[in-house]
Amino acid sequence: MSYWNIDKINYIGPHKSLKSTSGFQYYNPDEVIGGKKMRDWLRFSVAYWHTFDQRLVDPFGDGTAIRPYDKYSDPMDQALAKVDAAFEFYDKLGVDFFAFHDRDLAPEGDTLRETNQNLDKVVDKIVEYQKTTGMKVLWNTSNLFNNPRFVAGAATSPYADIFAYSAAQLKHSLEIGKRVGAQNYVFWGGREGYESLWNTDMKREQEHAAKFFHLAKDYAKEIGFDAQMLLEPKPKEPTTHQYDFDAATTIAFMKEYNLDKDFKLNLEGNHANLAGHTYQHEIRVARDAGLLGSLDANQGDKLIGWDIDEYPSNLYETVAAMYEVVQLGQIGPRGGLNFDSKPRRSSFEPNDLFYGHIVGMDSFAAGLRVALKLKEDKVLENLVSDRYSSYNSGIGAQIEAGKVNFKDMEDYIIDKTQAELRAATHSDHLEQIKDTINHYIVETLSK
Repeated sequence: MSYWNIDKINYIGPHKSLKSTSGFQYYNPDEVIGGKKMRDWLRFSVAYWHTFDQRLVDPFGDGTAIRPYDKYSDPMDQALAKVDAAFEFYDKLGVDFFAFHDRDLAPEGDTLRETNQNLDKVVDKIVEYQKTTGMKVLWNTSNLFNNPRFVAGAATSPYADIFAYSAAQLKHSLEIGKRVGAQNYVFWGGREGYESLWNTDMKREQEHAAKFFHLAKDYAKEIGFDAQMLLEPKPKEPTTHQYDFDAATTIAFMKEYNLDKDFKLNLEGNHANLAGHTYQHEIRVARDAGLLGSLDANQGDKLIGWDIDEYPSNLYETVAAMYEVVQLGQIGPRGGLNFDSKPRRSSFEPNDLFYGHIVGMDSFAAGLRVALKLKEDKVLENLVSDRYSSYNSGIGAQIEAGKVNFKDMEDYIIDKTQAELRAATHSDHLEQIKDTINHYIVETLSK
């Protein structure tokens, strides 16, 4: 039985059509570029929740999605049918990875025992498919935010029973991660924050969260689940303040509670924008700290102040993101690009899921091609090197070597004139830089 009325998506090459087609123009998975295959640079992953569970609701409207497994009314029958549909989808799209929350896969029962039993039935089927297809799990995670019991958080809940439930749910999720061979495990603190400080012990909640992460890492080690642990920053939604506001805040938390040796970051484009940053900024912060783990591929709408998870299509942004990746040489030790993306509410037909992934995969493949060309030509490296060249000799070299103090620098600078100080600066020519990047985008993708 086929669930999707579309042929396998293949690489067709650029310039075959100016209109979008059911083929890739820039993503050629087995093409060697920059020393390795494109599929190994990008490691694309399909997000189970948005692709197969998302009903395309928004705050003002019910779901519009039409899905090929909607004919199943029994929740478990539908859950098992989704697995069949999912693996056909992966095959037709030509991806190597997928990602999921535990509650994406199967309905909850009245007790955690019943819920685990439902989940295990679906995971059994996934594991069988993995054996025959070779599909891999980029990461899995635990949904500790949807159910009303998480109204005040999970690891940061003021209610001890909810902390204990969260730990037990996570325990089983880690066991599932081992069963499916997940390469990473992500923690997204959907409700780990506060609504008001008047009734919040913020320090205690953060200590509880840190304890939760340490317990998770300890249990993963105990059962032999060798996944890279990842924390995912998000600034707001749904709480007034999220404890993992952005990359820098999360890194500070990790260092405060001795988590930075075992955890890295999973970063998302839309979350970066909500924090008032670019995606490139968040990746740079993580890269500079040696803590880049993996990436969620999506974009927001800068005219809308909430998390809409669009499929990425902005080439300037994908070039910027992939420039950071090629500078590092990889996304992360085991990372990839997971499409935490969904179609717009008006794009409700089943094949819109394919078109969304096509634009996302082609956009990041195009970004990779341009970023590698920028790196090859050392366009930005030379600019940066020239800008900071005054630190290569003289007083600059002494400053960096720690060989001068404030008095030494006062003696050096005190009699220099305003004209001399002005002459020590140079124009950054930012407009010219942006124009150059535009030329690289156009010329690289036109070949």
